[in-house]
Order: sequence, then C-alpha cells, then structure tokens
Amino acid sequence: MDLKALVFSFFNLEIAWEYLPDILKGMVVTIELGVVVALTGLFVGMALAVLRALQIKPLNFFIICFADIMRALPPLVVIMMLFFAFPYIQISMSAFTATWLALSLVLAAFVEEICWAGIVSVPKGQSEAARSTGLSWLQSMLYVVLPQAVRLTVAPLTNRVIAITKSTALGSVVGLSEVLNNSQSAMSNSGNATPLMLGAIGCLVIFIPVVLLGRWTETRFRWKQ
Repeated sequence: MDLKALVFSFFNLEIAWEYLPDILKGMVVTIELGVVVALTGLFVGMALAVLRALQIKPLNFFIICFADIMRALPPLVVIMMLFFAFPYIQISMSAFTATWLALSLVLAAFVEEICWAGIVSVPKGQSEAARSTGLSWLQSMLYVVLPQAVRLTVAPLTNRVIAITKSTALGSVVGLSEVLNNSQSAMSNSGNATPLMLGAIGCLVIFIPVVLLGRWTETRFRWKQ
C-alpha cells in the first residue's frame, strides 16, 4: 500500500490551500441556493395545498397536474429546460435563477401533496368548530387546520426539503459555481483529487447540520404517544 501516493493524490495540503478560496465561494453559493429553494418551495407548496382545499374543480385540476408533472420530471431535466430552452421564447435566466426556479417548483409539488395529505387527515370537525367561533374559512385553515396538518407531516416534509436542497449540485450542468462544480473544476486544473475531497468536506459541513436539524424537528413535532 503506497500511503504516500494516496496522501499526495487526495490530501495534498499545498493544492488544498491553493484552491480553498474557490471551494469556499462554492459553499456560499450552495448555502444561498439551498435556503431560497427551501423557503420558496415550502411557501408555494403550502399555498397550493390551501388553494386546493377550496375545492374549486378547475383550479384543483391545474394544481394536481402541476404536482404530478413536477414530481415525475427529474430536476435535472427541469433545470436544463429552463436554462437552455426558455431563451428560444425570449426568456433568459442565469444559472442560479434556473436552478432555484427548477428546484423550487419540484419541491413545491412534493410539499403540496404532503400538506394536502395532512389537511385531509385533520378531522372535519376541527374546521367546523373553528368556523362556529366566528373564524372565516381562511382563518380556520391558517390557524387551526394547517398547523395540525404540518405537524402531522413534518417528517416527510423535512426529508423532502433535505433531498431537494442536496440537489443544488445539479446546477453544475448549467455552469453554476456551487461547491461541487468548483471542486471538479479545480480537480481538472490541478490534476489532483484533493479539491474534490475539499468539496466533499464542504458538503458535509453544509448538510450535516441540516440533517441534524431535520432529526430535531421530527422529534420536536412528533405526536405524544
């Protein structure tokens, strides 16, 4: 076993120090993208679930079609369509915007279905009781039904948010300078795998706290046995 060659190829401190700034810049982009994707996807998905609860058939048809299509399409395809195809209809966007929009739409589709399942699982008497106290339909939905629905579905919601935010690496196909793209470019330029190891460490630094937060959230909102 040639330990010296292994260290030189994967843990070269000189190369690591040279390309560390690029990796850190990529980490910042990954964090920014992950945050805006999570916020946008959660907000849009919950809003669609509330709109679906209005039981307006034409509206529900479009919401269901959106959810089914976006859940079926691979996020990579959505990113490439937004970035490469939309300029043909005079809609151009940056790599960051295309990746953010694509992943947000995919996440919103999953959030809508998860929240909808939570809404229909809340006993109907809850909303009826809320309405009897003088609350409007929207108030009863926002203050009574939706909080219970979210609590019922916090585990799948958390897992889906984590899975989608980890997909920020797909932005590399459209040239997004996120952490893995920067580490791969640095690896090609240096002819050494050390930058890729830095990128892997960067992903761990970013996503392990997210996973731990998800685990805490699941525990915090678990129904009392």
